[in-house]
Amino acid sequence: MEHGEGRVATLKERTQESEKGRFGTVVQTSMSRSQVALLGLGLLLMLLLYVGLPGPLKQTSWLWGDPNVTVLAGLTPGNSPIFYREVLPLNRARRVQVVLLHGKAFNSNTWEQLGTLQLLSQRGYRAVALDLPGFGNSAPSKEASTEAGRAELLAQALRDLEVQNAVLVSPSLSGRYALPFLMRGHHQLHGFVPIAPTSTQNYTQEQFWAVKTPTLILYGELDYILARESLRQLRHLPNHSVVKLRNAGHACYLHKPQDFHVALLAFLDHLP
Repeated sequence: MEHGEGRVATLKERTQESEKGRFGTVVQTSMSRSQVALLGLGLLLMLLLYVGLPGPLKQTSWLWGDPNVTVLAGLTPGNSPIFYREVLPLNRARRVQVVLLHGKAFNSNTWEQLGTLQLLSQRGYRAVALDLPGFGNSAPSKEASTEAGRAELLAQALRDLEVQNAVLVSPSLSGRYALPFLMRGHHQLHGFVPIAPTSTQNYTQEQFWAVKTPTLILYGELDYILARESLRQLRHLPNHSVVKLRNAGHACYLHKPQDFHVALLAFLDHLP
């Protein structure tokens, strides 16, 4: 019996040692996976710190706007309908109304995604963003083939939408519409915000000198071509100020949206 009990005890001890060994292996494997997970988390945190952690909540509102603001949409009447997005003042309405055009790679939706429409509504501005003919939800228009036709298309859209005391924001390609409209009907504008617009070379210094509209010239520091070319001509506008957005390229409002919004609102808020 003693020998039998010894064999039983030895067998039990071996079994326990075997189980202990297996258990120890499981614990070691689990710890190894935990270490890998912690290492991965550490690398992710280092990457976020390198790229830049998201800003505080107040800054994200500059990008996405107020969810309480309703963005309306529709088409202007007539033979060459223009698609538009519109916001109404969330609070007491200010005097001027903002009309936002767009560049070649964009459309009116850009200003909604960026939060510009919502922010303007919060600040008491009615704002309208247009899809130029052939972009977004606006069909191409034969009138857009000439300078006079483009100026009239823009003028008609403003009449259809009953925009009053307009401030025209014109990035890049939209200069083909905004500049001929400015030259012909600058007395209708309460403000002009060119952002490295095209077509400035089509007008003389004398034509720019004749425009009395308050103007905010905005451009990105890293836009070495179109911004500099347009700035040479736009500087002839007699009533202008210039804001250069640091570390921003041609679409500076996308690269530095908060700085862009600050500059735009400061300009709008101080218009007579």
